[in-house]
Amino acid sequence: MPDVEGSERSLPNIVITGTPGTGKSTHAQLLVDASPVPLRHLNVSEIAKEKKLYENYDEEWQTYIVDEDKVLDELEPLTDAGGLVIDWHTCDVFPERWVDLVVVLRCDHTLLWDRLEKRGYSLKKIQENNESEIMQTVLDDAKESYAEEIVVELRSDSTEDLESNVDRIVSWIQNWRRDRGFSDQP
Repeated sequence: MPDVEGSERSLPNIVITGTPGTGKSTHAQLLVDASPVPLRHLNVSEIAKEKKLYENYDEEWQTYIVDEDKVLDELEPLTDAGGLVIDWHTCDVFPERWVDLVVVLRCDHTLLWDRLEKRGYSLKKIQENNESEIMQTVLDDAKESYAEEIVVELRSDSTEDLESNVDRIVSWIQNWRRDRGFSDQP
């Protein structure tokens, strides 16, 4: 049964985004593991490295400069079937038609600082990401790029937050499927 947008997908596509260190990959993998329906975790940073979907490597920031057009070309064929959990530090590059839910993870900036230090980030990179979190840059980008009703902001400070968030997203998936006439079974 097609959804309101006319899509034939029986599974939603979910973007999990946030400043580096907010727990995107952990949330995405736990969601895939907890979901009653099959989901596929796509870590865009890893895909970009593996498939060389970048322009170059920025030594100063110690990161690859991703070619967003190449990333979109790589992911587009996968989006039609649904069931994707797309994990990346930005979301506004993904076309609205691909995305059913955008989860923006937020973290206390002092916790974020500690997490990024443990990763071995440079002071400049820690400061830049911490400022981005304080200024809620990723959340604002999500709100400007997608319909208000599909953007949700979730705290990611503790293990309890993580578990609660995954449970909440699983419930959202079940409701999304039920609203479109699908059962919890794939």
